[in-house]
Amino acid sequence: MNNLYIKTEKQQLWIKRLYELEDKFKSKSAEIDEQSIFPKENVEDLIKLGYASLTLPESYGGNGFSVYDMVLLQETLASFDANTALSVGWSLGVVGELFENKLWTKEKLDFFAAEVLNGALVNRSVSEAQTGSPTRGGRPGTTAIKNGDSWVLNGRKIYTTASPVLSYFLTSAWIEEKERVGFFLIPRNTEGLSIEETWDVVSMRGTSSNDLVLNNVIVHESYLVELPEFANGGKINGWLLHIPATYLGIAQAARDYAVHFANTHSPNSLNGPIAQLPNVQQLIGEIDLELTKARLVIYGVASAYDNESTKELLSNEVSVAKHIVTNSAITIVDKAMRLVGAKSLQRTNPLQRYYRDVRAGLHNPPMDDMTIKKLALSALEEVKVKLQSVVPR
Repeated sequence: MNNLYIKTEKQQLWIKRLYELEDKFKSKSAEIDEQSIFPKENVEDLIKLGYASLTLPESYGGNGFSVYDMVLLQETLASFDANTALSVGWSLGVVGELFENKLWTKEKLDFFAAEVLNGALVNRSVSEAQTGSPTRGGRPGTTAIKNGDSWVLNGRKIYTTASPVLSYFLTSAWIEEKERVGFFLIPRNTEGLSIEETWDVVSMRGTSSNDLVLNNVIVHESYLVELPEFANGGKINGWLLHIPATYLGIAQAARDYAVHFANTHSPNSLNGPIAQLPNVQQLIGEIDLELTKARLVIYGVASAYDNESTKELLSNEVSVAKHIVTNSAITIVDKAMRLVGAKSLQRTNPLQRYYRDVRAGLHNPPMDDMTIKKLALSALEEVKVKLQSVVPR
């Protein structure tokens, strides 16, 4: 971690706490990947530290961490184990969003704050096989039908990250009688709710992003906690920066491995390590250039989001940060592998894991094509408005 981005004693304290877990988390990463094991012990260690309530406001008893704080810690954590970071990151982001925007009634927020302080984890369950990511505007196939003072939910959600440890599933469903999408807070132990282990992929194998199956799940009417105006959201959500923060952490880990390799690998064709070679120095310089660029973007956007005077000026910046950081991470890992050479392809080498893991970032929301499209539409709309304001003579 570049100390340039550590600004407060509170940040420094939590960075120190995470580094105390570094060796333990790193020692498990290969096994987590090889066997596609969810890092449950890692998550439990973080919950004991109070990590689950980092983004819960201080007024509710939490740590009151900002988006910037979250990005800083998530990047650090991901450099130890990416599966752990992405899994807990979703809960941090959801909690931050819920309480910042007061998306629920005071009574529900008070209840949920107590749950989070007790170590509860939550994630939004929104993606479906037929609709894909909700950012593309598809209507969910999961349905909620009113029956007296209860709702009956049926459907299947995919990509439910951290499914083995989630306490609550914040699940989207189509409500026919309201002709809108609603979100239901469903406790894990609800009858009819089950997890089908479908997660069999080559990257981020330990996130256990399995299917959530709802079979005649009955919840009280009060469990309908959100009726958003727009199915795919509306407000800019800076808490989603936990996603690129994770991939930035992976890139840092790849960079550190490559630089260590350059300083210690000494083939007999050289009088010393390969770090003296111009082409190796070129690759290291390009890697650090990408890291610097990515950090300036993500921490710049996080700072702007946390600042009330600049937050309202943001439009596409959160999406842009995700695009730039994720693609920079992919570039960094690729260059690290070029530096290390064929050894990077050995299954015992962490670089091959980083290479697979960073590519998952392309498929986390928002996707690159949506970001580019929104940038184009914003530019076109800006000029359109200016043209319409010109009074013809």
